[in-house]
Amino acid sequence: MRLISLRLQNFRQHADTRIEFERGLTGIIGPNGSGKSTLLEAIAWSLYGTPAARGTRDSIRFSRAAPRASVKVELEFELAGHRYRVMRGLTNAEVFLDGGDVPIANTITGATELLQRRLGMTRSEFFHTYFTGQKELDVMASLGAAERARFLSRVLGYDRISGAQEIARERRRALMAEINGLKQGMPDADAIWRGVADAEARLAVARTRAAEAEVARVGTSERLSAVAPQWLDAQAQRDQMQQLLAELRVAESEAMGFAREVDRLDRELDAVALAHRELAPLRHAILPLLSLRSELEALEQLAAADARRQALMERVRTVAEEDAKLAERAARLESAPTLERDTQLQITTLRGTLTEVERTFDAESKAWTRDGQEAETRLEALRRQYSELTEQRDTLEGLGEESPCPTCGRPLGASYRGVLDLLNEQIETVRIDGNYYRQRVEQLAAVPAAIEALDEQRRTMQTELSAAERRLLRIQNALVEATQVADSRTDLAARLAQATEQLAALPLGYDAHRHRALREDVVRLQELETKAARVGGLVEREDVTRTERGRVSVLRDAARTKVVELERQRTALGMDDTSYQRVRDAHERAAAEARRAELDAVSAAGEAERARAALDSAEQGRRDLARLQETLDALEKDKQLHDELDRALTDLRTDLNFQLRPELAEIASGFLDGLTDGRYSALEFDEEYKVLVMEEGLPKPVISGGEEDLCNLVLRLAISQMIAERAGQAFSLLILDEVFGSLDETRRANVVELLRHLHDRFEQVIVITHIEQVREGLDRVLLVRFDETRGCSVVHTSAPVLVDEPLDTELFGAGSGDTLSLAEA
Repeated sequence: MRLISLRLQNFRQHADTRIEFERGLTGIIGPNGSGKSTLLEAIAWSLYGTPAARGTRDSIRFSRAAPRASVKVELEFELAGHRYRVMRGLTNAEVFLDGGDVPIANTITGATELLQRRLGMTRSEFFHTYFTGQKELDVMASLGAAERARFLSRVLGYDRISGAQEIARERRRALMAEINGLKQGMPDADAIWRGVADAEARLAVARTRAAEAEVARVGTSERLSAVAPQWLDAQAQRDQMQQLLAELRVAESEAMGFAREVDRLDRELDAVALAHRELAPLRHAILPLLSLRSELEALEQLAAADARRQALMERVRTVAEEDAKLAERAARLESAPTLERDTQLQITTLRGTLTEVERTFDAESKAWTRDGQEAETRLEALRRQYSELTEQRDTLEGLGEESPCPTCGRPLGASYRGVLDLLNEQIETVRIDGNYYRQRVEQLAAVPAAIEALDEQRRTMQTELSAAERRLLRIQNALVEATQVADSRTDLAARLAQATEQLAALPLGYDAHRHRALREDVVRLQELETKAARVGGLVEREDVTRTERGRVSVLRDAARTKVVELERQRTALGMDDTSYQRVRDAHERAAAEARRAELDAVSAAGEAERARAALDSAEQGRRDLARLQETLDALEKDKQLHDELDRALTDLRTDLNFQLRPELAEIASGFLDGLTDGRYSALEFDEEYKVLVMEEGLPKPVISGGEEDLCNLVLRLAISQMIAERAGQAFSLLILDEVFGSLDETRRANVVELLRHLHDRFEQVIVITHIEQVREGLDRVLLVRFDETRGCSVVHTSAPVLVDEPLDTELFGAGSGDTLSLAEA
């Protein structure tokens, strides 16, 4: 694999960076944090996608990129005679082959899988083959023996054998669990076979019992068939007897009913004869009833009129009493208009006087309050002035004639006494004024008598005004009431006139005693009238009753004749209850035996069917056991296969580990021989994977620092070549990231010199470092710096550096033997 070009757009701190890679030893130099390792990260990200990037997918975008600017890495490289161009963004990826315009893969997953197949390496193998990260050159020096072995197994891919073995063991554990579960769930084979034998024996017994039950059922059925005709005849005779008895009971009932009807009609004829004798006197007695009813009806109307008169007279009396009360109330309300005018005049006067009193009260109160506040303010000012003057006097007395003048500040001298006397006079004046204002404040603390008198007068007048207003409200209510009283009296007068008219229209002449006696006579005669109607009805039904008696007598005689005939037929039939019971018992016994035999036959058949089902179930259990046994045998075979696979993988890992040291030593020895010009031709590893340098066939116990760096380098190169060979790729690219960090200047120079000697093995060697001193030994230098102004990393090619050793013409093309510039733009 050989890198050709790389372009980064908005990738981390690179806004737009393009690099052209060349053959030979290339150095990428720049301070820490300038974005050197980001270039290698971009190469890995373009090949393997997000898993190869540091951090999250969202952290890849350049922080100062425009909102909709795209993130893109374009990598061009050669592999196995073909040129690939990879373009990858955050949401897309494309791979082009040999300068074609149509991508051979155009999705993120498709591009990643294609490149992984073409490279023949996973992401981890790619990094361990082509990349040597920071502090990884002497990584094995700090590891123990077991850790060195695990490290080599991991980087060479031997851990995949362990992964495969773990998968095989996991499958074997699952098979063992399944086998154990299957064994625990499998039924006992002896119990299954015993169940089959028991089911077969049960079926044989059930079939024998079913045959015997069927024979018994046929016999009982024949006996029942023999008794059945006798039972049918007995039932027919019994039904005939029951019909005769029913008809006999009906005939007897009809004969008795007709006899009772004849007796009733005879009694009705006797009542008719009696009615003939009573009818004439009753009709004579009720002759006055018609005239009495007319007179009673007239008295009923007079009684209603009299009741109406009494009600109207009571209404007139009630209306008159109510009118008298309203007249009395109207007389009391006649003075209301005069009282209303007087009261309104009184209220107007009281309101004017109250307004004047309140205005005077407010003025006096404000003047009293203002005087008190002024006196308090003046007293407070005098107190402050007194305190200041007293303090000045005490100061003068304390300092004497040396006291400074309050005006000019010079000592008072002879003027001291005059100033002091002036201060004393001022203090005395302030004290006298203060006493006056203190007394004034105390005097104004109490409410003046004039204000109290005004306040009392104000409250009294307010009370009188409220009373007058309430009195006016009552008078106004009385005026409204007077109007209502007048309306009510008018309504009462109309009602009284209407009642008087109704009284005059009512008829007179009602006699209550005559009304009561007449009502009693009418009631008595109505009872006689009802009796006469009933007796007359009996007389009128005499002919009908006699005809009905003759008809019912004929029917009675016919019913009696029918009863005699039915009794004769019953006696002739001859079926009694004893004979019927005997035949019924015989039939019931035969039927019961037949039912029992049929039930036994059905039960025996059911038992045989259940035995058959039990045998089928036992056979199914036997077949299930056989199927489970087959499954168990298959699982056991599969488990044996995985046991053998586990042993084979263990042996393979052991063989690979056994072959690792000599193979790794052979490859490293080849690198060492070439880099030391044959001085050290062999390199071996002991059981702890420690490096032993062989000199003339003997191990060299002590090596220098440069020789140690050389051993670390060839070991790293040997590991990378083994990974590349297992992936089927030529090992032509080597990338070393910050491998000089822990080396002094001399060792750094040795490592660079060793790398220069690898030009016949590696087509491209890229060294990333922040150390400027190593640039003199490089073929081409790319300087990386961070532009503070633009906020991004910038890459440019340094000025050419000449070296004393000419480059290999096979690698870099034909040319003269002169020295060649190692940095070409």
